[in-house]
Amino acid sequence: MELYNKSAAELSAMLKNKECSAVEITESVMSRAEAVDGDVNAYITLCKESALEKAKAVDAAIAEGKELGALAGIPIGIKDNISTKGIKTTCASKMLENYEPPFNATVIDRVNANDMVITGKLNMDEFAMGSSTENSYFKKTLNPHGLDRVPGGSSGGSAAAVAARECIVALGSDTGGSIRQPASYCGVIGLKPTYSSVSRYGLVAFASSLDQIGPLGTSVKDVAMLQSAICGYDKMDATSAYRDYPDFAALLSTDVTGLKIGIPEEYYGEGIDAAVKTSVMNAVRELEKKGAVVKNISLPSTSYAINAYYIISSAEASSNLARFDGVKYGYRAEDYDSLVDMYEKTRSEGFGDEVKRRIMLGTFVLSSGYYDAYYKTAKLLQRKIKQEFADAFSEVDVIITPTAPSKAFRIGENTDNPLKMYAADVCTVPINIAGLPAMSIPCGDDNGMPLGMQIIGKDFSEQTLFNTAYAYENIMGGNLCKMPEIK
Repeated sequence: MELYNKSAAELSAMLKNKECSAVEITESVMSRAEAVDGDVNAYITLCKESALEKAKAVDAAIAEGKELGALAGIPIGIKDNISTKGIKTTCASKMLENYEPPFNATVIDRVNANDMVITGKLNMDEFAMGSSTENSYFKKTLNPHGLDRVPGGSSGGSAAAVAARECIVALGSDTGGSIRQPASYCGVIGLKPTYSSVSRYGLVAFASSLDQIGPLGTSVKDVAMLQSAICGYDKMDATSAYRDYPDFAALLSTDVTGLKIGIPEEYYGEGIDAAVKTSVMNAVRELEKKGAVVKNISLPSTSYAINAYYIISSAEASSNLARFDGVKYGYRAEDYDSLVDMYEKTRSEGFGDEVKRRIMLGTFVLSSGYYDAYYKTAKLLQRKIKQEFADAFSEVDVIITPTAPSKAFRIGENTDNPLKMYAADVCTVPINIAGLPAMSIPCGDDNGMPLGMQIIGKDFSEQTLFNTAYAYENIMGGNLCKMPEIK
């Protein structure tokens, strides 16, 4: 088996036993990326030279007998809205096409502290606004399992790169499902952590009260290892939670005896494909056979969550993206007559259609006369959704739902229908609204295209999610993430 097709945990053990070098791992991954990325389009920026330099430094440290962490020498791809000093961070936008940050995001400092090898920056929907990675200024990323289909979004590049083995693990960001939905479509594992558990410092903001950086990988242990590396308090993030976090990978368990699983009726109704329902419930039954207890529950406000989400997220986007005006950095229009004209032309030319659509919606719902009717009402609904989840978790340990209502749709299928595109996030947005942790793991396929199961937990219950997913992974033979045949 090629090194690029091994998990981070396997490669870590091989490095420790000197069965391979970090350079050999990096060369394998880079060769794979060069061979298939012309088809997949996962990367905006590939950092081969700096990746090999880092790998050599890791090998030198190992040769000197230095004690390195479990993720040392492991290649990792970074979503292109996470600041990387000296490496372009474009947010897949014309507005930031040539922007090189003068600082690292906190998660990048933690990746570097763990001696991981950054392979490059991964494609995404512009400013993380989208569900298909068709809104990138640079290119459309394709699903490695079917090149005529989308990889999901907005972290489509991250999920596609992991699925195609163009990196071993990756970081994405999740505002309304942007890690979990592409993980489902691409047949990999993705975690949206509890809000405040991973620093947002250096993440280019979309909706600050909903955004969360999280890991993707091809095994539960890999995702657990990466989550342990990036989580923790950060004084640079005012919303960061001050608490201790366990070593998630060290505490993995396959014992689900007595685990109470909630099945909310609202997530299995109209709009969810039969193949998705069947695959998810088959997975639940497998956990039930191992001692889990299944209980039907209700989350009645679910049908309103997507409306609340797009009001809240667009309102925050309208505020956050006001900084991109052509004055301090980023794109600036060339021909203008006044300062106001420069603002207008810069933003009209620099932003794509979806970003402009959400800025206009956000500005509208915050405007005088509409604030109470829309934004305030959405925030009240957010409180209600949070309470419904809290009530549910007084009865169950985890909630299991589909991650997405269907398999990946075809490229261009929903481009002209924003409402249909937004519906792809119907199962994931309530979790961001409530600030809860959730992860997507593969649970089957529909004519060869992956399907995902979403495991939701209460605040800071990532270990329970990992253990539930690890138990299912073990039941299914230890390999949920099948490598695609890219043609």
